[in-house]
Amino acid sequence: MCPHRLVLEHVTSRWGVLVLIRLLERPHRFSELRRAIGRVSEKMLTQTLQTLERDGLVHRDAKPVIPPRVDYSLTDLGCEAAGQVRALALWTERRMDGVLAARQAYDEARRTHAETLRAGHEARTL
Repeated sequence: MCPHRLVLEHVTSRWGVLVLIRLLERPHRFSELRRAIGRVSEKMLTQTLQTLERDGLVHRDAKPVIPPRVDYSLTDLGCEAAGQVRALALWTERRMDGVLAARQAYDEARRTHAETLRAGHEARTL
């Protein structure tokens, strides 16, 4: 797989998008990031953060204190990527009515087509 396609997958993955958008607001600790995103397992969030860190998009700042404190923030590269992802997310919100209308029209056309085929088949079998 081309390296740029792999990074695109990381940035646009289900959890990658949400992590980037949240971290664009401000740095987060792991637990608060997990709460902010919701419905993500600890394992999946850990893997997503590690992947984005490896790609140079996320910075992990582990403080040598007891109890351990780890903060996650975006790098300059991560801020740029997160801005692009957020723009796409905002576009999706703004255009959702159009998407829903297109889905309804598509489903209706498929239903009509299926009914026409079914009626033609029934007419031939009589």
